[in-house]
Amino acid sequence: METRARLSLAVEIVVGIVVVLIVAVVAITLVGRSLPVGHVASRTATFRRPPEEVWAAINDPALLSSRGVGDVKFETIESVPPKLLVRRVVGEKDFGGTWTCDIASSPDGSTLTITENGEIYNGFFRFVSRFIIGHHRTIDGTMAALRKRFAGS
Repeated sequence: METRARLSLAVEIVVGIVVVLIVAVVAITLVGRSLPVGHVASRTATFRRPPEEVWAAINDPALLSSRGVGDVKFETIESVPPKLLVRRVVGEKDFGGTWTCDIASSPDGSTLTITENGEIYNGFFRFVSRFIIGHHRTIDGTMAALRKRFAGS
């Protein structure tokens, strides 16, 4: 009889955990759906390199793969070397948008501003991006990769 009671308690605990998880996913999705689809995130950093070097770095496929983005495909919609680069995400069903990279000469080298005009279509992912990961994560990863790249040369 004692084994049956323990088994019953274990089943109740598992069912309770599953119910809590389902409620959490539904709540996250509902909150996410109430958030705006679009967002703007921007960061600025100064590098002790001329604009031409920063331009070359942001166009290097090795940098794109090192920033923690995965296999996101994009197209260049505007390119004014070495000052302006605008890319649009293509082929994604859960998110989209553009990245604008503005490079300006500065007394210390170059100032790079990356602005993401993003859209997240899935409510669950919208919640995660807004409250857990943060809209700036990919930009921060790119800036960190640039700092690392320029520190080594």
